[in-house]
Amino acid sequence: MRITEYRHEWKHEISYCDLLAIRSRMRAIAKADAHALKGRYEIRSLYFDNLSDKALREKLDGVNRREKFRIRYYNGNTDVIHLEKKCKLNGLGTKYSAPLTAEEAQALAGGDLRWMLQSGRPLVEELYSKMRSQGLRPRTIVDYTREPFVFGPGNVRVTIDYNIRTGLDAVDFLSPSCVTIPTPDSPIILEVKWDEFLPAIIRDAVQLGSRRTEAFSKYAACRAYG
Repeated sequence: MRITEYRHEWKHEISYCDLLAIRSRMRAIAKADAHALKGRYEIRSLYFDNLSDKALREKLDGVNRREKFRIRYYNGNTDVIHLEKKCKLNGLGTKYSAPLTAEEAQALAGGDLRWMLQSGRPLVEELYSKMRSQGLRPRTIVDYTREPFVFGPGNVRVTIDYNIRTGLDAVDFLSPSCVTIPTPDSPIILEVKWDEFLPAIIRDAVQLGSRRTEAFSKYAACRAYG
């Protein structure tokens, strides 16, 4: 299981004018993510929650210590799929990750849990336990386009997410023909992550002035449809 250290995170909703300005600044001072295709990639995630919407409510209520599970892959490539658990504590974030095969992801999306206890992956076994004890289940598909930038000092990662779409038929998660629809208001999300310090050059580049800087959750936005 791959674990990242707890990191500082900013995540804000921005305008299209902000996107153009920040994109221009970041191209001048940072590097594009090596995994991006022509400066961007497409992300599809399948989020888990229970019938009482535990993950959603904890996010909306600003619970200090919370977690959520998702399955994710990039650019339609189902050869590389990961189960992830995102954790928040005191405003810092970290992520645990384990690989899944396409067959395992499809089984999980379809409600077949029999294989999970023999997977040999602690994160998969943890999800199995919480699906049994907490009633977690596949809930919402979230699609979006991401433009990622990296900056060495501070291990900074700046991303701009847009074209956020949602779908509720989790069984079609791996299908290219899975139908998703735009979220309300077509939000654009700026996210900044860093380790011990945020360099001044990055802080200046992502300044939003008088623009709205409310925290935003793509999962919460996509749950507007159910």
